[in-house]
Amino acid sequence: MKPSKVLYEELLPHEFVAKVNKFPVAYLPLGTLEWHGKHLPLGADGIQAQGIFKQLATLVGGVVLPMLFLGPDRKSETAQGKVYYGMDLISFEEQAPQQLVGNAYHVEDDFFLSLLHATLRNLSRAGFKVVVAHGHGPSTNMYRENKNDFAQNFKLETFTLWDLGFEGTKGIQTDHAATNETSLVMSLTPDLTDLARLSEDEIPIGVWGRDPRQFASQEEGARLIESNIQSAAKKLELVVSNTSSPNLSLDYHSVKNLLEE
Repeated sequence: MKPSKVLYEELLPHEFVAKVNKFPVAYLPLGTLEWHGKHLPLGADGIQAQGIFKQLATLVGGVVLPMLFLGPDRKSETAQGKVYYGMDLISFEEQAPQQLVGNAYHVEDDFFLSLLHATLRNLSRAGFKVVVAHGHGPSTNMYRENKNDFAQNFKLETFTLWDLGFEGTKGIQTDHAATNETSLVMSLTPDLTDLARLSEDEIPIGVWGRDPRQFASQEEGARLIESNIQSAAKKLELVVSNTSSPNLSLDYHSVKNLLEE
């Protein structure tokens, strides 16, 4: 038996209708294209969120959207017009920012909020009642801070994975490219991780947290997910049980014949 498809872009219309009518939850990975040490892929933020969302959607229902890789972050600009953001600044001593290879995601806060508005407006229009978004820290925080705005404007209930229980010492994305994130990527996409790349660095660049060379493992990533995913699924089931179905259908009328156009 084939596993159920959960990625939005892969669904045929009748599959979309069935999924959204049954469990009107959209999952939005808030990614980046960002340096995550020498040992992790540049899309690590979205890879982690999407991987967990795929497991949740398979377990309980819903549809997983493509990664939104643009996002906000701390920013500094020099008099010469050179712009640094995120780990360009945090990874180095003060007054010594450096552009890290692969960083290509930054947008201003207002623009990112506009992207979120456009995304959630479209999801509401498509029939979704609940949106779970998670990933890059500043993106996730902005999404979370505008929960009331999304409810008022789009009649959507919104959650992060932190809201669903993935938090505290057993949470996810609680560091930057250190033990937590490295373990999650190792568990979800083991072929994309190469810890040996850190072997010669006394201080790994852009790794913020417990040393992944000592503490990260595929087993730890699996434990982090397994310790939370069942309870998160139950919370979503409870939310959906109190939500009306959008009753989508494929019944159209007044169809124009475009075959000879």
